[in-house]
Amino acid sequence: MAINGKRVVATIEGRMTSSRLLGKILMPLAGKPVMAHMIERHRRSKYTDEVVVATTTNAADDPVAALCQEMNCPCFRGSEADVLGRIAEAGKAHSADILVQGMADSPLVDWRIVDRCVELLDKEGADCASNEFGDKKYPDGFDMRAYRFDALKKLEEEHKEEEYREHAGYQLRSDPVHYKRALLPAEGDMLWPELRLTLDTAEDYKLISAVYDALYAKNTDFSAEDVVNFLKQRPDLVSLNSAIVQKKPTP
Repeated sequence: MAINGKRVVATIEGRMTSSRLLGKILMPLAGKPVMAHMIERHRRSKYTDEVVVATTTNAADDPVAALCQEMNCPCFRGSEADVLGRIAEAGKAHSADILVQGMADSPLVDWRIVDRCVELLDKEGADCASNEFGDKKYPDGFDMRAYRFDALKKLEEEHKEEEYREHAGYQLRSDPVHYKRALLPAEGDMLWPELRLTLDTAEDYKLISAVYDALYAKNTDFSAEDVVNFLKQRPDLVSLNSAIVQKKPTP
């Protein structure tokens, strides 16, 4: 746990009122809610000291808090619209030195990618380490972000504009002039940016459910490579959501 004395906290942001797929964070995958899988997969990280679910104060998210209690997972509740404030306060409440930003639309997250980002952030002394930018991108759904918490907190304190608040940490990832970024490029079979593995629509759910049904019973700790190798043999599944255009944050 931790890395070079730095406390690593992973937040998983999610809410029941997601506009494109209501209630997605508690939809079942291989018999367990999406959020339960997210918590379990982040807990496997060799560096993460604590996993914290960052949901909202809305009554609709009470079932999320109940699941966290059942799994003995801390749950921080904050503003629905101010996502940056929510995860920054969650990180502060749990004494983060490094904050890993997990999202409940990525139930196939691989802790091995999490740990590579944490190692890269520490090695480079960066403000942000991610596999989201650059030319060699992972499939959408294996996205990972690790931040130096002081940099994230400074961003939260200095910028009150709506575009900063809604898309937490986006400026740290997208602005190489003011923030030091470290890139984790995709290699080999992971270099498949067209593959959509994020959970935003009914079509996404069909695909991800099929992946869990095929892999989870054999190995609850299946990897990103396992997912890609399986889907290389199943173009019928890949095509389920290939026409969907992912919403991108605006700077």
